Amino acid sequence: MAPQPSDLAFVPFVSVDHMMGLIHHIGIETLLCDLADAIEADFKRWELFDKTPRVASHSDVGVIELMPTSDGEMYGFKYVNGHPKNTKEGLQTVTAFGLLADVESGYPKLLSEMTLLTALRTAATSAMAARHLAPKGARSMAMIGNGAQAEFQCLAFKAICGIDEVRLFDIDPAATAKCAANLAGQGLKVVSCSSGEESMEGAQIITTCTADKQYATILTDNMVGSGVHINAIGGDCPGKTELHRDILMRSEIFVEYPPQTRIEGEIQQLEPDHPVTELWRVITGQTIGRRNDKEITLFDSVGFAIEDFSALRYVLSAIQGTPFSTQLDMLADPDDPRDLFGMLQRSSQ
Repeated sequence: MAPQPSDLAFVPFVSVDHMMGLIHHIGIETLLCDLADAIEADFKRWELFDKTPRVASHSDVGVIELMPTSDGEMYGFKYVNGHPKNTKEGLQTVTAFGLLADVESGYPKLLSEMTLLTALRTAATSAMAARHLAPKGARSMAMIGNGAQAEFQCLAFKAICGIDEVRLFDIDPAATAKCAANLAGQGLKVVSCSSGEESMEGAQIITTCTADKQYATILTDNMVGSGVHINAIGGDCPGKTELHRDILMRSEIFVEYPPQTRIEGEIQQLEPDHPVTELWRVITGQTIGRRNDKEITLFDSVGFAIEDFSALRYVLSAIQGTPFSTQLDMLADPDDPRDLFGMLQRSSQ
């Protein structure tokens, strides 16, 4: 009789269907709040983590990246792509999956889809940063770029920062209509706008999330008044920006990991020594975030591996005792660790 897999051979796998079930089971706003807290907790442990810019393979049409990190006990990585042209072909711009492993043994502990989870963790990170940087009492947000990430951003800012109005703009009116329809009944006042300028009227927070892989000027200097918080998440690879350089020169800039952000973020437009503040230092109280009501704060977010690590650890905990995973026979586990070939031979019997 062929040998049967042992318990050590199995790794929990969270599919897209499982992830959707988990989100509905927990509730999307509760889950976004939980994720923000998990990410913030790991930012407080920032110095424990391995940190490296993501490993990127660029092509003319997009990028494929690996994002690894470890806190010394668990290791995690995410595979993610970014292909702006995909939308016109009926494909997602971003897809992703991720893995957690035990550092002690090297054995994987979780394999998960991360297309939905990346949208959730990106939104949770944005709002987590904003609760440290945005003007106190901010209630209105401009959401410029109404693609796949937009609704997650809007709901995260509602749940975590107390936003009650979102002002939507996209160069494609169909994207704005989609976003507005999806946000109906979610407890937000939704205003569809015909220009970026209109979307920013009265907004204390400005989120930019566009997909074109090019140097772009979504916001010009004259569009941005004093006292706002800018959450810039669209610029996330070399040669891709959204803000005019003059806005950066007027702003206090906060980043995740400077060696990565200086290559991929808005600050790739600036001198390599332009001063920026690492967000983890604000979260741990080592430095001040927003200093006054007139200041422009800018979170130049490109996404960093620690945020994915936090999200995967949260999912691993959240699926316990639920039906939202499948056990994959993923690891070879022979009775004698030195007899892998013997296990193969016996499997034919």
